[in-house]
Amino acid sequence: MFSFSDNDMFARRCVWVNGPVIVGAGPSGLAVGACLKEQGVPCVVLERSDCIASLWQKRTYDRLKLHLPKQFCQLPKFPFPEHYPEYPSKRQFIEYLESYARKFDLSPQFNECVQSAKYDEVCRLWRVKTVSADGVEVEYICQWLVVATGENAERVVPEIDGLKEFGGEVIHACDYKSGEKFRGKKVVVVGCGNSGMEVSLDLCNHDAQPSMVCRSAVHILPREIFGKSTFELAMLLMTWLPLWLVDKILLILTWFILGDIEKYGLKRPTTGPLQLKNSQGKTPVLDIGALEKIRAGKVKVVPGIKKFSCGTVELVTGEKLEVDSVVLATGYCSNVPSWLQESEFFSKNGYPKAQFPNNWKGKSGLYAVGFTKRGLAGASADAIRIAKDIGKVHKEDLKQKKQKVPTHRRCISTF
Repeated sequence: MFSFSDNDMFARRCVWVNGPVIVGAGPSGLAVGACLKEQGVPCVVLERSDCIASLWQKRTYDRLKLHLPKQFCQLPKFPFPEHYPEYPSKRQFIEYLESYARKFDLSPQFNECVQSAKYDEVCRLWRVKTVSADGVEVEYICQWLVVATGENAERVVPEIDGLKEFGGEVIHACDYKSGEKFRGKKVVVVGCGNSGMEVSLDLCNHDAQPSMVCRSAVHILPREIFGKSTFELAMLLMTWLPLWLVDKILLILTWFILGDIEKYGLKRPTTGPLQLKNSQGKTPVLDIGALEKIRAGKVKVVPGIKKFSCGTVELVTGEKLEVDSVVLATGYCSNVPSWLQESEFFSKNGYPKAQFPNNWKGKSGLYAVGFTKRGLAGASADAIRIAKDIGKVHKEDLKQKKQKVPTHRRCISTF
């Protein structure tokens, strides 16, 4: 409602927010906003892009579908439409999120990139500075800050010797849309996670010749076991059995369904898939057809890369492959350290230091949503906890009429 005394107070507009500022308008940010609305708490959602769920809308390939059944991916208080298939498509999921935003009347502030967020010890409030695409600077001042930028905010581009001298097209998987433009080309896909597998499959379906780099061990599971989602089966088994035993059962069933995959160059980790997910956040690959292409020799699995040269890639084995294009399916990372000026709750890698399930709440009104490495279900659980926690304090403030309102020099604007 009022501005703060500051050296640059005349250079930017200051906005007092009567509730939390949520950074990020992806599924996590929308989920928190909706849950807060249910608690009667106003909020401001800041989004650097020009749309909600920009990762899904702008940085995913066309054939993408949810890898888990829809009941495990729905956001709080709003199920998927009944007519949606069990594994909704990219377009269907985006439509679902747009409906979600309309349902809860969420209107993010688009094209506002957060430059910094810092807790003011004197005022005991958060100061969130943004800049718009046209250079307009705004400072939001609030009691609570919710970090909802997630685990996939920025692409990871590894440094590979000679890649700059390669000469052919090099793109990250976030820029890959379809294998159509790679028809007839020899393509190296760097990475063998879910994205690497699916990009390789898509390239193969478009008559390209993909070689997939599998440098480290990876768990590959069938998407379904005996007609039931593998994830759903695992969740059911874990209600009765210890994690290590569930891993054993899944791997035995996987061996019966998929057979021995190590003979194709796909080594399994010694740690079970669920234990690996819990301890390191590494998601197992759910096969949707790539293994069939690998068995048929249409997708070649190769070991790590030693270096690139003009039109060629040399593997660690010494083998050289002629290549037209490279797709880097090398994942994503958090961007929190680039803008959040705080080191107690978040670590240098951009993730909360505390382990699940205690990594959603920090001190001084700081919260994190979507950093559990447990997908949309984990983000939804975070959102519910955060909204209840903030809602409780908000209601107490209203009852006692002690909501703190800054009283400084000049009235600017309010949310």
